[in-house]
Amino acid sequence: MTVANTPRDPGDGPGTDGPRGPLDGVRVLELAGIGPGPFAAMLLGDLGADVVRVDRPGGIAVAPDPRYDVTHRNKRSVVLDLKSPDGAARVLDLAERADILIEGYRPGVAERLGVGPGACHARNPRLVYGRMTGWGQDGPLADRAGHDISYLAPTGVLGMIGEADRPPVVPVNLLGDFAGGSLYLVTGVLAALHHARATGVGQVVDAAIVDGAAHLSALIHGMLAGGQWQDRRGANLLDGGCPYYGVYACADGRHIAVGALEPQFYARFLDLLGLPDFQDAHVDLARWPALREAVAARFATRDRDEWAAVFEGSDACVAPVLSLREAPHHPHLAARSTFVEHSGIVQPAPAPRFSVTPGSVRTGPARSGSGTEDVARDWDLPALLPHAPAPADIDSAPLRKADQ
Repeated sequence: MTVANTPRDPGDGPGTDGPRGPLDGVRVLELAGIGPGPFAAMLLGDLGADVVRVDRPGGIAVAPDPRYDVTHRNKRSVVLDLKSPDGAARVLDLAERADILIEGYRPGVAERLGVGPGACHARNPRLVYGRMTGWGQDGPLADRAGHDISYLAPTGVLGMIGEADRPPVVPVNLLGDFAGGSLYLVTGVLAALHHARATGVGQVVDAAIVDGAAHLSALIHGMLAGGQWQDRRGANLLDGGCPYYGVYACADGRHIAVGALEPQFYARFLDLLGLPDFQDAHVDLARWPALREAVAARFATRDRDEWAAVFEGSDACVAPVLSLREAPHHPHLAARSTFVEHSGIVQPAPAPRFSVTPGSVRTGPARSGSGTEDVARDWDLPALLPHAPAPADIDSAPLRKADQ
């Protein structure tokens, strides 16, 4: 199988080698950070927005190798020191020309730097100001540090994941940072953009990972209230407690995933696995331990790919668990070009898909400061250029240092 290719782009210009997407014409200003903020801005860029990232001099200490950080694709970069005399003024110039701004500082930091919502809305009342944090803009923990796992823990979401007799499983940082964080930020800023275009009034979007992660568990809370979910790990239909909804080891040490919930899918699963004596165990919880043991024993007799071939094309809801390097070569994902190669990097393609205005990977990861000339021209802001004359109204007092 081959991975779909998109045209290579020589670097970090605005990019014209692909469709722009449904957000063509929308300008996004991203104040550089880590994790969910950059991913949210990447998603907007994938959908066609013109994303300008404001990088700090010297970069960010904890960050991926910028040459391979695909969360900075479809963006352009300028470098501004927000603690310099004219740094805030340049950001406000950009904010005046933007539709959406994204920042991920701790509460109060943007205000201390002179680029908070008040200052930005004074220049651009239509601006959608997106704030991405873990704890949110208020509450007892708002000023506390944290990371994905810290935010998932108090929401009840982390406690649901894992086996009954073992500690909760760390779900990488996909569930908190990107699902509970980035995707809610993007939903929020696009909804606010719709409102701003209808009314001329911008607003602040407070996207907190704790809020988003809790919101993701809405279905489970409903099941809990209705007595269909036990408030403990490994005891429920969708958390590994059910023997026909889980992951099993194969003879080669690799794994197979089973999701045969409905009766007809369960029957087909047992038929192909060769366990006809467990038809009644679908609803007989007393037989679940024996069923789990039998299923585990059967999967342990063959390699993963052998079992994948057995179930291929069936409605048994069984799939091989692939590694990151294997995934792009899965026949279905390859046929859909779910992964693409751009700038020498295999990466997920933009999602979702649009019939009229498809998104695309137009540029590779933007190098710090490489888009300055293009942004100065396209956003009509010559003051971004080196040695540009300083406006007379710039406050020469240095900005107060702030923890970010």
